[in-house]
Amino acid sequence: MAPGRKVNATRPWGLHWRSAYWFATYVVGLGVAVDVVVYSIIIPVVPFQLEHLGYSNVSALSGWLLFAYSGGLLLSTIPVAMWSEHYNARKYPMLVGLLALIGSQIMFMEAPTYAVMCVARIIQGVSSSVIWVVGLAFLCDVVPPEIIGRQLGIAMGGLSFGLVVAPPLGGVLYSHLGFRGPFVFALIAAFVDLVSRLIMIEQKEATKWGVHPTIRSSSAGGTLEEAFDPAPGDTKSENLSEPQARANEEGKTDPSLHRPLGTSEDPAVGSKRAVEKPLPLFQVMLRLLKSSRALVALVISFIYGFVYSSQEPALPLHLQSLWGLSSQRVGVLFLALSVPMLFSSPITGWFVDALGAEWVATASMLLAIPWWGVVTVQGSLALFGVSFALQSFFTSGAISPLFAELAAVSRNIHGVGYAHVYAAFNVAYGIGTTVGPIAGGQMYDHIQNGWFAICVLGAALLFVSVLLAIPYTGDKPLLVRARDVLRRRVST
Repeated sequence: MAPGRKVNATRPWGLHWRSAYWFATYVVGLGVAVDVVVYSIIIPVVPFQLEHLGYSNVSALSGWLLFAYSGGLLLSTIPVAMWSEHYNARKYPMLVGLLALIGSQIMFMEAPTYAVMCVARIIQGVSSSVIWVVGLAFLCDVVPPEIIGRQLGIAMGGLSFGLVVAPPLGGVLYSHLGFRGPFVFALIAAFVDLVSRLIMIEQKEATKWGVHPTIRSSSAGGTLEEAFDPAPGDTKSENLSEPQARANEEGKTDPSLHRPLGTSEDPAVGSKRAVEKPLPLFQVMLRLLKSSRALVALVISFIYGFVYSSQEPALPLHLQSLWGLSSQRVGVLFLALSVPMLFSSPITGWFVDALGAEWVATASMLLAIPWWGVVTVQGSLALFGVSFALQSFFTSGAISPLFAELAAVSRNIHGVGYAHVYAAFNVAYGIGTTVGPIAGGQMYDHIQNGWFAICVLGAALLFVSVLLAIPYTGDKPLLVRARDVLRRRVST
């Protein structure tokens, strides 16, 4: 019998599929979609409610509501990550976070004053940090490393879905059902999400019953017996990366991985997250700061958040001034142009597993740069639409390799868990999406050709990201690959 297996206890129903990586992908993807829908669905209707309550300066007040959400998100991210890693807990933080989300929506829906709205948005920001930190960590716990990019990409499809669907849906529900309409829809979606989180089984619980989700087999989840008794001709070292196998043969510790070999992904003892002693916050930050690979991933995360959000305040004004589009036509056009984002994360996630994050991240950002220039051409609306759709597709395609890269960083730094690295991402991306709209709005208002300036800045920052990714992203960065090829050619 495998170590740690439970005896004389009732086996949970549906253990295999409830702990399987594909079900975890569904749970996290649904959680991300619900979080983004709840955030975005009320944006078009809040100004009308503020006017109904008798407030003036509605635009400024709406902006501060967005700031309240961001503040709650950023302030809670690190405590949530430390809590999850310290107690090796995923399910219960995710349940608490969703209950907080439901409570915040009820509070906002029935808020009699602006102050109550602000408190509700802060609570919503706190709840959002849970799915973006603990949810992604839970997914990485159970997904086999060789397909982590694909599964993260599928889960991140929920982000694009929420961004595309929620704003127009909120407007439709408000026009037909009133102010409470969007909130009722959000609460129904949150209830479906709650059921999914209640059903899921964490890796540490499944392992006690002899089921290890990260072992791929014909069943929904692998068993510990499969790990201890490999098939004929298969050895444990064959499942290790080349540096790990070489170091094991020499009886050494792989210094590039910063941990003793054979301890991080051994099914006998559970995952890396379960066996390592949690580190204090300062030591986690210090280890991340010492890793060039981690720093570059976080810098690119900030740039991604900045460039993505910098166009948002200027885009409607640009379309209106250049082609005379009404607000309704701008909304419909933006919805149509955002559809390609639904497919970019799953596609690039699959390529990450096949080629590596270093190739996909670099190629995705490099291919996006020209389209940031084309959208500045004052030609036909059709040309703008095609170029903006391609710009969105390739720019958002960088998110899957970023998430896969952060997961690899966690596995390669002793004592740093998945929740830690995704908390760092949340902070970097959150700062980017907070600063981006402010910078974009100011540039559009105070520079003669503001749209052109915004797009040029976005292209320049993406080019900087490419320059950083080439030497520092991936298990074997492109610069290292090029240097090895050059050395072989010189030696021959």
